[in-house]
Amino acid sequence: MTEILNSDPDIQVVDVAVDPYAAREKIKAHNPDVVTLDVEMPKMDGITFLKNLMRLRPMPVVMISSLTQDGADITLQALDVGAVDFIGKPKVDLEHGIQEYAEEIIRKVKNAAVAKVRPYKGDVKSEDVRKKYSADVVLGKGHAPRHFRTTDRIIGIGASTGGTEAIKEVLMALPPEMPGIVITQHIPEAFSAPFAARLDSNSALSVAEAHDGQQILPGHAYVAPGNRHLIVERSGARYICRLNSGPPVNRHKPSVDVMFRSLARNAGPNAISVMLTGMGDDGAEGMGEMLAAGASTMAQDEKTSVVWGMPGEVVKRGYAQQVLPLNSIAEALKSVAWSR
Repeated sequence: MTEILNSDPDIQVVDVAVDPYAAREKIKAHNPDVVTLDVEMPKMDGITFLKNLMRLRPMPVVMISSLTQDGADITLQALDVGAVDFIGKPKVDLEHGIQEYAEEIIRKVKNAAVAKVRPYKGDVKSEDVRKKYSADVVLGKGHAPRHFRTTDRIIGIGASTGGTEAIKEVLMALPPEMPGIVITQHIPEAFSAPFAARLDSNSALSVAEAHDGQQILPGHAYVAPGNRHLIVERSGARYICRLNSGPPVNRHKPSVDVMFRSLARNAGPNAISVMLTGMGDDGAEGMGEMLAAGASTMAQDEKTSVVWGMPGEVVKRGYAQQVLPLNSIAEALKSVAWSR
């Protein structure tokens, strides 16, 4: 890790710590721009250390995580606490992938250096969210009814760096009677199902990882799997999910551009697109195509974005009809979705 980071002329590794206690002292001594933090460390786990750090000395942190189910759960907790981004630990055999891995590390550390961080204020329990929906205390979500009214409205949300928490905040504020929502978040394969489950536990909507051929229903949200593009197709009066194994687009799989283009072609003016925080420009062209097709378009503003790359790009290109702070996006979605 040190060798990779020091290979870039714009990065200097000022110190290395073998455990959180050493890290605490070295952070005080050097006041670094970015900290990379392993999920698994001796003497104190990474999440506990991160909570202390983000409460007492908030700074950009990039988590180093194993790409496993357990690693995914812990990393999502870290992003909830305030980590900017994460990097998956490479496989043992790096012979053919070290260059790509090195580029990812360097890119994410540089990105973190200019990202906005928020102090950790304690855990928010999902029960606190559910109090807004009184029927939940009597009738749980249970199984979906056998028959749904079809809806010709559909919402597409794209995000990358900082997006796991931004998406959660938007979905938490939406009622269960919303149109179907499709979500593309840049995320590894092992992370998408736990991410969807985490959203489901914090939302009145039913949230799940998307499956091929699945009907898109009102009150439901579908997260693109970490290794497949999510495409929306229309079959009669219904929208359905299609998963595509094509190559990465804009270096991403899933790609926001792919999903937005499918919405432009198959939903047109009945679609609503939202671009949330993220690095790069994936989704910008797709949102332009949606706007040209008559869809409603929104982007998160710079002040509330962890990284104003993806939303900033659609704003610069003139594709965003509304530019909103994160806490206003859910209300805007309700207003557009229910207007006729």
